[in-house]
Amino acid sequence: AYNATIKISVDPCATCYEKGQRPLNLLRELMKHEEIWNDFCSQQKVIEQAVPLFETSNELSVRTHEIGRTNKRRVLSRNKSMECLVIEQTDLLITDLENSSQQYDGLIYMMFFIEDDSVKPLYIGKTESKGRKNPLSANIKKLRTDKGKFARWGDNYQYHIGDLSAVSVPGHNEKYRTYKYKDWADALFTDYPSNNPTLKQQVYFWCTAWNKSSVGIWESFGETRLTFLEYLMIGVASSAFSDVLLNREGQNRV
Repeated sequence: AYNATIKISVDPCATCYEKGQRPLNLLRELMKHEEIWNDFCSQQKVIEQAVPLFETSNELSVRTHEIGRTNKRRVLSRNKSMECLVIEQTDLLITDLENSSQQYDGLIYMMFFIEDDSVKPLYIGKTESKGRKNPLSANIKKLRTDKGKFARWGDNYQYHIGDLSAVSVPGHNEKYRTYKYKDWADALFTDYPSNNPTLKQQVYFWCTAWNKSSVGIWESFGETRLTFLEYLMIGVASSAFSDVLLNREGQNRV
């Protein structure tokens, strides 16, 4: 009888998947992406410059305030430090345009948790200096007096605070409650809707006026424009922090 030992080469990654474990090379990639993320946050001094996003009590209960003349409603209150940071950075953009320096593309911003002295991203976005039709974007105009748009963090509907308030604070029309901001509310609050929804933990905000010549999160790429920076940041964050990242656009499909 013919007897032989047959060696079967098994893909270790496939074996890991069969056992319900993450393959070793995938874990290495995740660690690499997290390292890239942490290096960028360190270079940008994100934690050092971070401010609380919301105005809260000692128990992390978010304060609200009433807006509107004919359509009165309550919305979540931004922290004053957050408002000062946004105004400070958008002033750089406005001055840049007024002087025709064209040094900056716009504002890159992030909402996040701080855990173990690291930035755990929740949402990454941008607002550009120039509007689609106007030389100055309406999103960064008159921020000291008009909080409706406020660099995408305004009180109006179709802006972050307005739409999150529609879900998390009572008294808003059902048509303004979206799945996107229900996901936000689930991630941020212990329970809602409430006149003063309570945060699960402190939520931080960071933003900076992005210089066209700055190197982005992927150093080997070199100078990175704002739009590409946003996509790169979301891409890296979605690989390293897929369990918490709330961005839908630009996320890697799992």
